[in-house]
Amino acid sequence: MLTRKQHELLIFIDHHLRETGFSPSFEEMKEALNLKSKSGIHRLISALEERGFLKRRHHRARALEVTRLPEGEFKAPFIAAPPAATPAAALPPSAPALQPPAFQPNVIRGDFTSRLPGVRSGTDIPVVQLPLYGRIAAGVPIEAMRDTTANIDVPASMLGSGQHYALEVAGDSMVEAGILDGDTVIIQRGDTAENGQIVVALVDGEEVTLKRLRRRGASIALEPANQRHEVRILPADRVRVQGRLIGLLRQY
Repeated sequence: MLTRKQHELLIFIDHHLRETGFSPSFEEMKEALNLKSKSGIHRLISALEERGFLKRRHHRARALEVTRLPEGEFKAPFIAAPPAATPAAALPPSAPALQPPAFQPNVIRGDFTSRLPGVRSGTDIPVVQLPLYGRIAAGVPIEAMRDTTANIDVPASMLGSGQHYALEVAGDSMVEAGILDGDTVIIQRGDTAENGQIVVALVDGEEVTLKRLRRRGASIALEPANQRHEVRILPADRVRVQGRLIGLLRQY
């Protein structure tokens, strides 16, 4: 017998897996269940593992597998209930399984190259060459990387206005946000960011890091997306935003 929260989390994970092909992040699960901390998600996942509903593939990011659903549950699309609502009763076993709609891609056509400097147009998809500043690591300010000659081709449709650059990610501090070691992140250059955005932050004028930014009064918290890494809380004058994450590229 599952608790209400265990049942809601299991159905949410199952729906996310079927819709995207990978399990949701801890942040997404926390928001879907209206919980205040990720520790509650950890407890729910552990309980579902013990009861045989979930299987966790260790040493892999975002690797949850739904092994079974509660008896009488069919795989209908998940709808998150408001905090005070009671989850709808499961339909009887005889109810027909709902099939997800067939994938219909949205295609945007147009001339993306006319006003974007540095754009190269291929046969179908216009691309922009961005400077690739190397692996984001402590002790190397972004300014010190600007003499690099490396470039990377990025689809023009990924970019908005302003200047952009690319960085290769080193480490696992953001795995629960879907950012893995070796990924290439696309950064929109700027010195401001909204609360909760993932940014490239320069600490004390010399240390560069990719973290989620939270403002806490006169301080700034740099939050990792990995339970094994600690949140850093620093005076605001020690942190300078150098850009915000707008995209990610990955090679398999």
